[in-house]
Amino acid sequence: MNAAVRVIMDMPEPPRPRPRAGDWRTASDAELVAHILARYHAAHRAQLPELIRLARRVEQVHGDREDCPAGLADHLEAMAQALESHMRKEEAVLFPLILRGQGALAAMPMAVMRAEHDGHGAELRRLEALAGGFITPPGACASWQALCQGLRVFRDDLAAHIEIENDVLFARFAPAQAH
Repeated sequence: MNAAVRVIMDMPEPPRPRPRAGDWRTASDAELVAHILARYHAAHRAQLPELIRLARRVEQVHGDREDCPAGLADHLEAMAQALESHMRKEEAVLFPLILRGQGALAAMPMAVMRAEHDGHGAELRRLEALAGGFITPPGACASWQALCQGLRVFRDDLAAHIEIENDVLFARFAPAQAH
């Protein structure tokens, strides 16, 4: 765990009852930030290196197949870099503001994070296209099957991550502007 995450996790807030599973609108700011860090930031950091490794392997072994997801590993690497940069900004700037009770001052950073979330959504759509809809083709090896399964989990996790930040955490301080 990096130093910024440790600092964020250690910031005190009065204890409150844990929200029921999935009911994060009733959670305190500290509970919600801790959940995002543990459930999503940590998960993405664990998922992406393995997905990149699997994608490289599938591309290397099955590159001669027409249905091989060519370019998938490079796309995942670019997504990993963009997502890491995004999460670091949240951990270093946005979440500490919120946890110090200064979330109302964070409207501009939240707007930037929302715009980046839109970009992540577009990259997820490209990822799904590159990976053939995350459907394992007939005769796919175990690595390819694991890759497709892992990509589905990653897609679902990132979509849920974006939703909880945009619709629950950020909405507390900076309601989204209509486009």
